[in-house]
Amino acid sequence: MLQILDTVRDRGSRYAASGGVVVDAVACKAFIATLKSEKKFAKATHNSWAAVLADGSLIKDDDGESGAGAVIARMIERAELRSHIVVVTRWYGGVNLGGDRFAHVVTSVRAYLAELGGG
Repeated sequence: MLQILDTVRDRGSRYAASGGVVVDAVACKAFIATLKSEKKFAKATHNSWAAVLADGSLIKDDDGESGAGAVIARMIERAELRSHIVVVTRWYGGVNLGGDRFAHVVTSVRAYLAELGGG
């Protein structure tokens, strides 16, 4: 599991990106459960994620951050990753970020892909 903490800080909110190899929906759920077993991620406001499986099928979950899963999924597809999950974690800082939250999701996924060597 690759984790990149503090990809973005804005008005009290903090973002992180995590990801790894998954083979199916069961592996995606296990990945999220493992991530949330770490106290800092369990306390996060949102763990939005998407995965593209080997056959090209998509699985995603906004985890309350409406539209974030779709943004992550598009970026994974563009990077041509298969059998991979990317999670963007947000710790809410008390200020509504509006549309900026999508820019922060994109920045977080880009940081993850760059660290992975695919961005």
